[in-house]
Amino acid sequence: MQAFFFGLGFSSQMAAKALQTGSNGVGVSGTVRSPDKAQTLKSGGIGAHVFDSTAPGATLGPDLRRSSHVIFSIAPGADGDAALLHHRADLDAAPDLQWLCYYSTVGVYGDFGGAWIDETAPLVPRNDRSDRRVLAEQAWRDYARQRGVPLAIFRLAGIYGPGRSTFDKLRDGTSRRIVKPGQVFNRIHVEDIGRVTALAAAAKLDGTFNLSDDEPTPPQVVIEHAAEMLGMAPPPAHDFATAEMTPMQRSFYADNKRVSNGAIKQALGIELLYPSYREGLAAIYEKERA
Repeated sequence: MQAFFFGLGFSSQMAAKALQTGSNGVGVSGTVRSPDKAQTLKSGGIGAHVFDSTAPGATLGPDLRRSSHVIFSIAPGADGDAALLHHRADLDAAPDLQWLCYYSTVGVYGDFGGAWIDETAPLVPRNDRSDRRVLAEQAWRDYARQRGVPLAIFRLAGIYGPGRSTFDKLRDGTSRRIVKPGQVFNRIHVEDIGRVTALAAAAKLDGTFNLSDDEPTPPQVVIEHAAEMLGMAPPPAHDFATAEMTPMQRSFYADNKRVSNGAIKQALGIELLYPSYREGLAAIYEKERA
């Protein structure tokens, strides 16, 4: 297997690690936005190339054309998906292309008033970010159909993990306990993303799947739980209606739904490593203390 990642960020690096851990001889390469990040990854044995989405990456073509499995985790811009815009010819020229994977978002569904939904729910996105994701999903379906290769689209919930969790925000004083009655958020631990991606790559899984944990939860509950684990007082509660928030911050509260993960668990025959925020935060806490 030769895996190529467009966007070697938090989730992709965990997926790359899972691929290399689960099978011998897996080659990993991909893109980052800066030369410094590329050098850091190269020192760890990953073939990293600079690609900022505004123009073709100068060096990535040969690795992409050698790839058998390609994963896309760069958010689309106003003009569409950057990989398709700038490197479709390289994908077309990949003779051993066997599987494609696209990291999307549960934001494509929009608002369902806190109700449970699955992959059959209509897509009614409520902001430009999610509108672009819907278009990008379809663009990759069209491309995969043209190439005759399977495509897994993973609609990711809010990603957290070591170094990017409620603990970090509590410690640096940026955590805010915003309370909106009835509001829940969906989450997924980064290690579950990595594991699912590796299993799906091996199986060449095809289809669209939600990646969220088993227990969508009000955000203030997660903050209170994490604060208790740290022996800290939680930050003061603020009513959503009157809290000072940027338009971007407020937009996240416009969507309220409980996203089912049953399809991916059934497809791969698995349960999640971290079925709720409690197990996920406990694992992060133990890792920090080790």
